Amino acid sequence: MHPSAAGVADALRALGVAGEVRELPEPAPTAATAAAQLGCEVGAIANSLVFSAAGTPLLVLTSGAHRVDTGKVAALLGVAAVKRADPEFVRAATGQVIGGVAPLGHPQPLRTLVDRGLDSYDVVWAAAGHAHTVFPTSFTELVRITGGAPADVA
Repeated sequence: MHPSAAGVADALRALGVAGEVRELPEPAPTAATAAAQLGCEVGAIANSLVFSAAGTPLLVLTSGAHRVDTGKVAALLGVAAVKRADPEFVRAATGQVIGGVAPLGHPQPLRTLVDRGLDSYDVVWAAAGHAHTVFPTSFTELVRITGGAPADVA
């Protein structure tokens, strides 16, 4: 298992998460590629998207069926703008690379919003620190393990 995924697996165990990290045969850098390999709806994929909210990292866990409305998120947070982070910003904030960013296992906890749209799925799949790894979870568990706030982000 890739070291980033192993770190995520350790963090999941420490938080009492029952779902285990799974390695996929092919990389799953997008919700569509992950859903195709898992045999689930694209909406059941929790995309881990990192943004810069007034220079501070913000993690938005959104349904693969949704597109984040950055204006809506900025208004929700009370900041002037929320912008998609570049790869270097993502790596510095999460210790992981785009395409495999997990909801946890970062050097420091990140302010996190969890898309309420994920609550309509019994099983939600999230990246586990590497483009080949995912883990099963739920909306409620994502909120718990990230300390995130449920939000309408689309």
